[in-house]
Amino acid sequence: MASAPEFYAPGMEQVDTVILGAGAAGLFCAGSILRQAGERAGRIIVLDHARAPGEKIRISGGGRCNFTNLATGRDRFVSGNPRFAASALAGFTPGDFVALVDRAGIAWHEKTLGQLFCDGSARQVIDMLLHRMRGAELRLGTAVAGVERAGDGFVVATPGEPLAARRVVVATGGKSIPKMGATGIGYDIAARFGLALAEPRAGLVPLTFAQQDLDLCRPLAGLSVAAEVSHGAGRRRTSFRDGLLFTHRGLSGPAILQISSFWRPGEEIAVDLAPDADVAAALREIRGQGGRMAVASALTRWLPARLAEAIAAEAGLAGARLADQGNATLDRLGARVNRWALRPVGTEGWRTAEVTVGGVDTRALDSRSMQVKSVPGLYFIGEVVDVTGWLGGYNFQWAWASAHAAARAIAAG
Repeated sequence: MASAPEFYAPGMEQVDTVILGAGAAGLFCAGSILRQAGERAGRIIVLDHARAPGEKIRISGGGRCNFTNLATGRDRFVSGNPRFAASALAGFTPGDFVALVDRAGIAWHEKTLGQLFCDGSARQVIDMLLHRMRGAELRLGTAVAGVERAGDGFVVATPGEPLAARRVVVATGGKSIPKMGATGIGYDIAARFGLALAEPRAGLVPLTFAQQDLDLCRPLAGLSVAAEVSHGAGRRRTSFRDGLLFTHRGLSGPAILQISSFWRPGEEIAVDLAPDADVAAALREIRGQGGRMAVASALTRWLPARLAEAIAAEAGLAGARLADQGNATLDRLGARVNRWALRPVGTEGWRTAEVTVGGVDTRALDSRSMQVKSVPGLYFIGEVVDVTGWLGGYNFQWAWASAHAAARAIAAG
């Protein structure tokens, strides 16, 4: 790689590549440039305002880091352009990352749905990424005020002296989990260069409800059940079958977190609390076999007792016998279990969101390199881009894959 351009002001610190953000994408990008370019990589500096690198990695997966998912494909991502992620994902697969983990001697295991976790601590993944980027400089506790174009390169404003860089990689993440220091600086940089944004919103986040629904949810807070949660209809219908958790503010659990990335204010979701049963038909059959059973007791064939009693009471059937109920009543009760229609009033917001949905519009980026088409030398990778994975390791895989794509382009430049 060539040395820094001559346009740089005398005395300004000169760098080949500045990477903004010491999270999963930023750390991996630095290491990938070094691995692919070797001595040609030049000088690389990773900047982050945090005091420690990889904080989201550290807390992920209950501290064990769900570092990828074997089922990764472009259909597991939410984006204004669902095809955009395909190139980067094909260029760096879950198997590629697993190979790195194996070479680092990190033991791992597979849970449900292709999710891979460390046997030990998520800190092992952070240490692997830091080891892999030896040769790059990591500057923590360094906030970035902005990025400006300067000739054929860039000037990165920091609290100290500005940096003059040939290339800038924006890996600043989104707005999720602000207590860990998340900010919208990446979006500000994008706007400064005239890039459009898909409106950022909280994703993989619990949903909140109005009072009439909370009357059921609050007494059941802490209760978890298996359910199928759906959004949309026809070809636009999306559904997830997983755990559902009742909370004091509404609903959470994996199935709800998944659907939250698709839901928009004003829209309904549908919850099937017994996805493998036609509850109305089964209740009629049970009634024909005797009928002295209480309605709530019959519902416990599919639901926990507390939930069965709450649904029976909600229907005005507390203590009622199954034998005394007509088909219309049982149909309504079955629909309540199999097709519970809910209209959330909102989400718990950035405070508990695991990811950001939306971000830098992918139409501005080259899908093979993550470089801004109109600004050579400027790259956006990871969560700051309008590509959001499902729950279960997909967002980490996007971080690795998008970082690898940018690093490959930089190393070849």
